[in-house]
Amino acid sequence: QVHLVESGGGLVQAGDSLRLSCAASGRTLSSVAMGWLRQGPGMEREFVAAITSSATNTYYADSVKGRFTISGDSAKNTVYLQMNSLKPEDTAVYYCAAQWDYGNSYSYTDVDEYDWWGQGTQVTVSS
Repeated sequence: QVHLVESGGGLVQAGDSLRLSCAASGRTLSSVAMGWLRQGPGMEREFVAAITSSATNTYYADSVKGRFTISGDSAKNTVYLQMNSLKPEDTAVYYCAAQWDYGNSYSYTDVDEYDWWGQGTQVTVSS
């Protein structure tokens, strides 16, 4: 079992930056892959970024590549999402999620492969 708690959301203007944090408990980050996913108004939940349990590989949605960075701190059992150059279309509830890491790269970008989810944090980007 993995318990996840997100923080760091808020209201910002286009072009601003935010850093989301996800504190994990129950399992160390060395055994699970972690992801950030989001759900905008009236939209399906979508993949944003993921980091493998070894933290050696990261994955990004095309829409955020070059602007967002996912990282992990194993000592703090925390995963971060640094979001730069935010756009109004980034407005969404952002969820931290975890899945057992079997080394299947396809699973990291698949919303349905995540087993544990946080409660979500709202990010609103005004134009």
